[in-house]
Amino acid sequence: MNTWKIGDVKVSRVIESESPWPGTFVLSYATPETVLEHKWLEPHFIDPKGKLMMSIHAFILESQGKRIVVDTCIGNDKVRSNPEWNKLQLPFLQDMQKAGYPAESIDRVVCTHLHIDHVGWNTKLEAGKWVPTFPNAKYLIGGTEWDYFSKSEDQFLKDPVDDSVRPCVERGVADMVQSNARVTDEIWLEPTPGHTPGHMSVRISSKGQDAVITGDLMHHPIQCAHPEWESNFDYDVPQGRKTRREFCERYADKNVQVFGTHFATPSAGRIVSDKDGAFRFVV
Repeated sequence: MNTWKIGDVKVSRVIESESPWPGTFVLSYATPETVLEHKWLEPHFIDPKGKLMMSIHAFILESQGKRIVVDTCIGNDKVRSNPEWNKLQLPFLQDMQKAGYPAESIDRVVCTHLHIDHVGWNTKLEAGKWVPTFPNAKYLIGGTEWDYFSKSEDQFLKDPVDDSVRPCVERGVADMVQSNARVTDEIWLEPTPGHTPGHMSVRISSKGQDAVITGDLMHHPIQCAHPEWESNFDYDVPQGRKTRREFCERYADKNVQVFGTHFATPSAGRIVSDKDGAFRFVV
């Protein structure tokens, strides 16, 4: 587990899984040849064969007496078409507890968007039914996300909603929020659409220190060098490219800690300007 302090806000990362992925699984342009051109990604973010080092993890924020989980990974027991994600049995909740965050201590769950690997631990299987994992938490769901995902018949979009989001809505523990909603005085949401219709990032500001959690507006630091490289799972490719470039321009060369939602360990760093209008991610 990694931990950071942003002013008075404590940020902790609990990993569900971390491994090298073939780059083209998530970014069609990320062949071994194109990846290995970016030596600055070594050693944290690529392996010697040009695969992308990727992580699926949750961030837990402590702010003004609240414990807030940002994105809840894939989850256990979920039936998924990707065999590597199907019916997982991983010790994520035990790892949270070891880090000092038992499920009942969580006050808020923020979903940057409603894809499979961001909502899975919203629920757990109990007596054959999906029930909220965090019994004392309010789940903050983007209203635009819910409007789109809850009506979709595409199995890739529908399945995680049906087993990981809808049970929370039906039990009355989910709040539909605007994509710029404030969570505490130190934490608020920032609209970053493109990957999904209502995708949100999470901003942190406390005692003059600043940070942002990307969500999936970018999946890997190589997209700092190539904001035009869309994810294979982007809903609106032109909007996603625009959002990534604006994000990099907004935070480049600033004293803002950037936490990548899929960035491998150490997962946090800064965006800096590079030549020809590109950027790099430095740790």
